[in-house]
Amino acid sequence: MSSLRTLLTSSALIAVMGLGYGMWSIIAPGEDRRREIIRHLPESNPVRMEETRKRNALVMEALKEAAETNENIVRRFGGSK
Repeated sequence: MSSLRTLLTSSALIAVMGLGYGMWSIIAPGEDRRREIIRHLPESNPVRMEETRKRNALVMEALKEAAETNENIVRRFGGSK
């Protein structure tokens, strides 16, 4: 009786794992869809990427300046009044 229960439990576990893998393989995008997604990412646009680099440089400069000073620099940049 115990071996029958073990066999049924193992079979059910394997069936559930197979069903999960089958559903994952159906839902996962194919190679063509992956290429299309990558092509439309913001990082693939050179103009937008350069804007992001400039914005990141300004943020890093502000953080560096804030770390080097003891005054509240938020007031200087028009923080909440």
